[in-house]
Order: sequence, then structure tokens, then C-alpha cells
Amino acid sequence: MLLEGSCHCGKVRFRVRSPHPYPYQRCYCAICRKTGGGGGYAINLGAEAATLRVTGKAQVKAYQARLKQPGDARATRSPAQRHFCGTCGSALWLWDPRWPELVHPFASAIDTPLPAPPETTHIMLGSKAPWVAVEAGPRDRRHRDYPAESIAEWHGRLGLTDGC
Repeated sequence: MLLEGSCHCGKVRFRVRSPHPYPYQRCYCAICRKTGGGGGYAINLGAEAATLRVTGKAQVKAYQARLKQPGDARATRSPAQRHFCGTCGSALWLWDPRWPELVHPFASAIDTPLPAPPETTHIMLGSKAPWVAVEAGPRDRRHRDYPAESIAEWHGRLGLTDGC
């Protein structure tokens, strides 16, 4: 499915091909919550990095979170790059060099109508803020950390392919 997205001020627009366009995974980690999650979480999609086309590239900035693990004296920089509009601050997509073939657009930046997921996966609940209410349906899955099931595996398990 071809996804088209933009920032709030319109200075950045992008398009990318996604074989996994269902916005099913809510991440409650502090990074997602603070950089783009209005409800205390962010929703990432899976897409093919080679198909990403951007207009307004000069406005795009990237943030690499500082990560501090319990027991570590120093924080380290995450390799994941969270791209956002340098003018309005809209979260756009995440790209990680550990998986260079993938890009993860934030569902909040997508202008294309997205298909409704039949269930939701709630991840990183171990770092959820206490004020955040998890609105889970009866089929939803909950995970303290990351699930073993990937975005592609979730789509495959439910028979949700590019033909949506």
C-alpha cells in the first residue's frame, strides 16, 4: 500500500510503500511517549526504506535518544533515528541502521486512510507512565517489553496483506 504523509505545517511531505500498513502496535516507552505520543504511546507502521521519497528534506531533523540501562553509569546513544519536522516538530518516521531495509512511519503523520486493525498489540508496558490508561480490547495482546512477533509476522498471522 502506498502511504502518503506530512507534518502539521506542510513543509515536509513523504511517500513510502508499506506491505504492513495496519496501525496495530502501540508503544508506551518513554521515548515514544515524549517525542510523539499524545495518548501516552506512539503507533509505528512498517515500510520499505528504499521506497521512501521526501519533499522538504531541508526541514527534516533527526533525534537519537539517549538510553540508560539500570546499573549503567553512562547513557548511550540509540542508533535509531527519529525523524521530525524542524519547523513544527511533527514526528514523521523512525529509521534504524540495524534494519536498513525498513522505515517505520508514525501513523500520526500518515494522510492516507489506514485500514483498521482487528486487534492491537500494546508494547513496552513496563515503562508506561502511571497516568496512561491502556485501552485494550478482548483480543489485544499486552507485553511488558518487546514482543517476539514482528510487524510482518502479525500481519501474516491475521492474513492481512498488501491488498487492503
